[in-house]
Amino acid sequence: MARFVVGDLPICLIHADDGRFYAIEDRCSHEDYALSEGELDGHTVECPRHGSRFDIRSGDVLNPPAVSPVVTFAIELNDDAVIVEVTG
Repeated sequence: MARFVVGDLPICLIHADDGRFYAIEDRCSHEDYALSEGELDGHTVECPRHGSRFDIRSGDVLNPPAVSPVVTFAIELNDDAVIVEVTG
C-alpha cells in the first residue's frame, strides 16, 4: 500500500495479492486516520487507529466503530502506469 495526495485528497493505492490494483480514500471514515498505515489482509484493510476494516473493492465498512464506507476510485492500467481516476 502507498499513500498519494492529489490536491487535498489522500489516496491509498493498493497492489493486492490477487495481482490487481485498488484505490481508496486514505482516510478512515470513523476518524481521519491514514488507512495506508494499516494492515492489508486479502481484500480487507484495517485502520490502525481503532480497528475498523474496509473492503478495498467496494469501500464497504466491515466492522465498527466505523459505520460509513470509504470512497473508492477506478483504476486504469496504461503500459507501466497505474492511473487513478479522480473526478470532482
